[in-house]
Amino acid sequence: MHAITVKDRDAGVSGLTFTEVPHPHAAENDVVVEVHAAGFTPGELDWPSTWTDRAGRDRTPSVPGHELSGVVTELGYGTTGLSIGQRVFGLTDWTRNGTLAQYTAVEARNLAPLPADVDHITAAALPISGLTAWQALFDHAHLTTGQSVLIHGAAGGVGSIAVQLAREAGARVIATGRAADRDTALGLGADTFVDLQAEKLEDIGEVDVVLDVIGGEILERSTALVRSGGTLVTIAEPVTVHPHDGRAIFFVVEPDRARLADLAERLRDGRLKPIIGAVRTLAEAASAFTPDKRTPGKTIIRVKGA
Repeated sequence: MHAITVKDRDAGVSGLTFTEVPHPHAAENDVVVEVHAAGFTPGELDWPSTWTDRAGRDRTPSVPGHELSGVVTELGYGTTGLSIGQRVFGLTDWTRNGTLAQYTAVEARNLAPLPADVDHITAAALPISGLTAWQALFDHAHLTTGQSVLIHGAAGGVGSIAVQLAREAGARVIATGRAADRDTALGLGADTFVDLQAEKLEDIGEVDVVLDVIGGEILERSTALVRSGGTLVTIAEPVTVHPHDGRAIFFVVEPDRARLADLAERLRDGRLKPIIGAVRTLAEAASAFTPDKRTPGKTIIRVKGA
């Protein structure tokens, strides 16, 4: 089968190769999925899990990508809850071969059934962004109706979902990004938009929750905006600076079948809309890691039918 692989850590993006690899097989509690569409995170070539397994052993050549939508083609021993021929979507393990391939083996618990009226391209944009946004806002920050939330990167994959979820929850949403992102963020339901390149972040005032996807200076400056008892949540880097009288949390998204199913229902009834920035073929996936221009939303790789 065809896949994108990496085997030279020092080569970076230039080391991505479109090649033939062996067909995967389902281990205990696994399924094999024929991948119709896949998502990836550009920075994952810097993740240790891209290069080593859970025991720290080299596992290259490895297949990147950790989001998928497709159809189950094989069940491993003991696998329950899914069936051959079923449409599914979800999040794959960080330390195993990923989704930029025609087929991939996945723990069944990481997948949720995909309704027939949700297309694979849209579904592949949801697992990491949707679960990350939900877990950040509600599992970690405990955002509630009437609170205020500052969401950085509001036109990106995670940020755009977070804006919609926070708005539906009845929170006051302050979005940030570049000037070109203003209309997108406001269209998703943000109450206010701040251009980080031209406007002063500190003029926002205090908020109950900050969701950071940028890190660095923006993360540090955002800590001062968290009001007493509030929470800053970041997925960018471990926290070194904390709010004066609040919490600061760094986390990595976790699979959650029940929450994926809930997000899929939100897609079906129009309450949630992922922003698809671009759609590329599997053969074009390597170039998608270094796009020639910045586009809002998430790049999706069309695997089947490309």
